[in-house]
Amino acid sequence: MSSPTPEPEQEQSFLSHLIELRQRIVRAALSVLIVFVALTPFMREIFDLLSQPLLVALPAGTKLLATGVVTPFMVPLKVTLFVAFLIALPYVLYQAWAFVAPGLYQHEKRLAGPMIFSAVLMFFLGMAYCYFVVFGFVFKFIAGFAPTTVNVAPDIEAYFGFVLGMFLAFGLTFEVPIVVVLLARFGIADAEQLKVARPYVIVGAFIVAAIFTPPDVLSQLLLAIPLCLLYELGIFLARFVGKRKPDETPVAGDAS
Repeated sequence: MSSPTPEPEQEQSFLSHLIELRQRIVRAALSVLIVFVALTPFMREIFDLLSQPLLVALPAGTKLLATGVVTPFMVPLKVTLFVAFLIALPYVLYQAWAFVAPGLYQHEKRLAGPMIFSAVLMFFLGMAYCYFVVFGFVFKFIAGFAPTTVNVAPDIEAYFGFVLGMFLAFGLTFEVPIVVVLLARFGIADAEQLKVARPYVIVGAFIVAAIFTPPDVLSQLLLAIPLCLLYELGIFLARFVGKRKPDETPVAGDAS
């Protein structure tokens, strides 16, 4: 028995979705590229700004090292590309939203918009907390343990890798309230269940901090404590969100 062949309408719909997806990806990539080109003349200033927290903690006159032949060019280029992506991120997420929105129910659209905005905002807040608070404490703490016979001058490529990892760790940490609210919204866990899980979250917070931060107590505390506090914030917000009501259950034809 031969398998049924796809309807022409289904093929056309699938192709149109692929074409739209390609257009959305191209627009998102172009937005990052345009911002990157605009920032290219300021590559040195952007990297100097990124390295400022470390240089402040080191003795006056200390400079970072570039051990590779092309490292003095490639690392500032990577930093500029990273900053360009962050600047263009709202537009990139808008393109993703515009692609999936037509397939969502009305109540899902009402929830997704604020959640995406809040997630981006919290991620940026996590990065800002890392840059303005954590780096200052961590670099001074580490530099204070360096022997007087050691010239502390980190390699710029290693520094960029460290900073990127810390930004991602703290940015994702600040997403905890969003995750907790979504758990409550979809009925996976209510506020009381989240309270019961608090001891496990605290232990998990210190495990995560030990994995993603330097091996010193101060760095781990600066990540674990905000993670626990943000979890408490999520529990507080979960009281006002609650599980989706029965009358919000999607019905046929609700999708736009």
